[in-house]
Amino acid sequence: FQELKKLGLGNEVELHVYEVPVEYQTVQTLVPSLWKQYHPQLVVHVGLSGMATTVTLEKCGHNHGYKGLDNCSFCPGSQCCVEGGPDCIDSVIDMDSVCKRVAASGLGVAVSVSKDAGRYLCDFTYYTSLYLSHGRSAFIHVPPLGKPYTGEDLGRALQAIVREMLDIQEQSEAKINCQHAH
Repeated sequence: FQELKKLGLGNEVELHVYEVPVEYQTVQTLVPSLWKQYHPQLVVHVGLSGMATTVTLEKCGHNHGYKGLDNCSFCPGSQCCVEGGPDCIDSVIDMDSVCKRVAASGLGVAVSVSKDAGRYLCDFTYYTSLYLSHGRSAFIHVPPLGKPYTGEDLGRALQAIVREMLDIQEQSEAKINCQHAH
């Protein structure tokens, strides 16, 4: 992720990078505070997955099934993110389109799409963010460094993916505004 910070997203996009600890309770305070502080157009979470072999775009976050203990040996008693929240929240970003566009750009990094971010802190963070933002969040799982991609490869891939996400988001918002105008 530091690679993406170095590369940036171009002059017209303000990029803020934060490391989120692997702790349920920290997620529940930190993620809302970041939304409040920045009112971002889009929040993109990036998580490491030891099982990933591709850069994986997660379509949705899940509310229930959090049984694994975090780095503080804590687990939510309710085993859910938001009591009374929907079971699943989809991102407003069409991940299939992002995947197709990035694959077609010839980056040399394999990109795939998933509907299950794993019911641990990644999924928990994603759901929390989707809930707060009415879907204006995304989650990208990356494989461990060197398996098979370098930090530079992943940085370039993240840059291309986030640019596509912003592009798709702007197009869909323009369509909505256009429909409201008639």
